[in-house]
Amino acid sequence: MSAPAPETADAGAAPIVLTRRRINTIFGALLAGMLMASLDQTIVSTAMPTIVGELGGVSHMAWMTTAYLLATTLVMPVYGKFGDLWGRRTLFLVAIGLFTVASAGAAMSPDFGWLVFWRGVQGLGGGGLMILAQAIIADIVPARERAKYMGPIGALFGLSAVAGPLVGGFFTDHAAFGWEWAFWINLPVGLAAFGIGWFALTLPRKRSSTPVDYAGILALSATTTALVLFTDFGGQDGWTSWQALSLLAAFVVSAVLFVAIELRATEPIIPMTLFRNRTFVVATALGAAVGLGMFSAIAFMPTFLQMASGLSAANSGLLMVPMVVGIILTIQSSATVIMRTGRYKAFTVAGVAVIMAAMIWMTTLSGDTSLWTVGGMVFVLGAGLGLIMQNVVLAAQNAVSATQLGTATSTNNYFREVGATLGVAVFGTLFTSRLAENLAGALTANAEQAVQAGITSPDTLVPALVEAAGQPLKGAIVDAYANSLAPVFWYLVPILAVGLLLALALKEIPLSEFAGMVARGEAVASEDDLPVVRADAEPEAGALPGGAQSDDDARGASIHA
Repeated sequence: MSAPAPETADAGAAPIVLTRRRINTIFGALLAGMLMASLDQTIVSTAMPTIVGELGGVSHMAWMTTAYLLATTLVMPVYGKFGDLWGRRTLFLVAIGLFTVASAGAAMSPDFGWLVFWRGVQGLGGGGLMILAQAIIADIVPARERAKYMGPIGALFGLSAVAGPLVGGFFTDHAAFGWEWAFWINLPVGLAAFGIGWFALTLPRKRSSTPVDYAGILALSATTTALVLFTDFGGQDGWTSWQALSLLAAFVVSAVLFVAIELRATEPIIPMTLFRNRTFVVATALGAAVGLGMFSAIAFMPTFLQMASGLSAANSGLLMVPMVVGIILTIQSSATVIMRTGRYKAFTVAGVAVIMAAMIWMTTLSGDTSLWTVGGMVFVLGAGLGLIMQNVVLAAQNAVSATQLGTATSTNNYFREVGATLGVAVFGTLFTSRLAENLAGALTANAEQAVQAGITSPDTLVPALVEAAGQPLKGAIVDAYANSLAPVFWYLVPILAVGLLLALALKEIPLSEFAGMVARGEAVASEDDLPVVRADAEPEAGALPGGAQSDDDARGASIHA
């Protein structure tokens, strides 16, 4: 049974007319918010080796990414459900504000612990930006036409991939600025995005008298946190350590408690009824498997390139551009076919297969691998991601009622982020533990030269010191990074093999011809569809403005897949 539709703030108000101009204006506001979040990720990834080196956090490097992903994951279901209940405009502006304020906090961080904290607060805003943007696009654009909006989104990530490394590298490589500007830059971008959203994001406001599922939110937060910390402490202290076993027990208890709460809640944060929908379940599990591999590879490649290849921060980040080129090419080409045929399953299958091939190729990385070869690896990875990352969300959205678009979008992304968070935590733990051991051996074997080069500890190692170190110390450090990173990619291959089986099992449902707001009666496609008010007639029970079909009629078999 679907969740009840939220009441509109003004039941007598005329529905919004989704003209092409209005859709493009709203879409532009969404792009501004997404640009801020995506640009930050590429800037910070490029500057990360210098940041953690100066703040003494090399051995805890993974927390820079894990904190952001964990916070993002925790709030995704909250943004999705609250958007369904109360509308998405105010929440989108709140997410921009959180992200901007946290950027200022990160720039002023006195030590690594405070930086990790503010990265977590950034994640609280970043999770809302991505979830709400995807849900709003589903609100204003029918599923069949949604593919053509993937191109501009892909181009946005392409712009971030080019501009981010240049900006992050410039700040990192020039002493007049410093790594702090990797976060200060978000303030003008955030203020601009907030202004655009304030004036351009015209969406209906809603009200709901149903109680908020606070117990579910707390239980879900406890479940997610316990799981992520279990992987982190398990990797550091051993999977049978008391810390890891305690967190595993906390995860099991909180997960059981969460399910029990959601089964009784009036408006659950994650409705258990969603998991009766086979198409939604398969699409969500597939997203989790791909997210595990995707973020693990992306998070640590710039670090490897800076340390192992002796590149500047800017140049190492630019070597990720081939990945975005691959994403844009496959998104554009697949979007054209999807719009024409309405078929998307073949692209998900091909996407997983291509990503798995890229991971296997990456296991051959070494200090002697040419930059052309590295570029080819990340291009293939990007080509696979472009084939699948938007289509998984599209399949999940298309399989549920329009009243659950936000909840379905956030739940799908939640499990993808869980996969990403687990992947980065486990991948990062394996990488950094191997790296600490290998670097310690390299510095011990070249102790006198290390002291002369100013390298006193692996935790304070920055790319500039590696580049300035002479042989054989430099070669030993490069080998330590290469021998620590490349073998870890093998751990991702079995997960992607499971993802391939899920892609083959995905049931393809005809794409809906109705935007979410139209299906819910909050909007019409043109002024000709506006209702004609007659003084001598009452509206027919269950009728929607402008003669739009009811939600079940509009989505047909998609709801019952």
